[in-house]
Amino acid sequence: MKIVETIEVQRSPDQVWALFQDVPELARCLPGAELTEDRGGGVYAGNVSVKLGPMSATFEGEAVVETDAERRSGKVVGKGVDKAGGSMGRVDVAYVLVATDDGGTRVDIDAEVHLSGAVAQFGRTGLIKEMSSRLIGEFVDCLEAKLAAATEEEAAAVTAGEVRGISLFFASLWSWIKGAIERLFGRGPS
Repeated sequence: MKIVETIEVQRSPDQVWALFQDVPELARCLPGAELTEDRGGGVYAGNVSVKLGPMSATFEGEAVVETDAERRSGKVVGKGVDKAGGSMGRVDVAYVLVATDDGGTRVDIDAEVHLSGAVAQFGRTGLIKEMSSRLIGEFVDCLEAKLAAATEEEAAAVTAGEVRGISLFFASLWSWIKGAIERLFGRGPS
């Protein structure tokens, strides 16, 4: 499944790039993510927990992070297995930071997500795409708060909000239904 997103952060590219280089701190802004080990050389072990209504999965695995300072871009390749449910996932993410006219930063994200097992059923309905958009919104809010913090201690205290599976699932489902109605009838529900 392809996911393409553009996010805007109201901070300079230098500030945003510096945060993107601190992978453990950046991971604290990803809802449900936890780094468990820095293996060196841009390789990190960790897990990502997801709760979709009655289904929950914790993908354990690793991510490889590569960056290009000259282009202010990077790649992340993550793989994980949910041992309890037998699902597997892989994500390939490419990103680039671009200065905006107002002094902020645009982050272009191009990701390819591959899922197998029980969790893949949600990918077929478009809910994974909708949920990823909502999670990216939470990620941006966390980034902004970290970058706005007055001290390193304040920045370290900022983390992503808890992922509320049922409410996120139903909000995403409702958004997907509204989008389907708009595509069918050219307008939203009354």
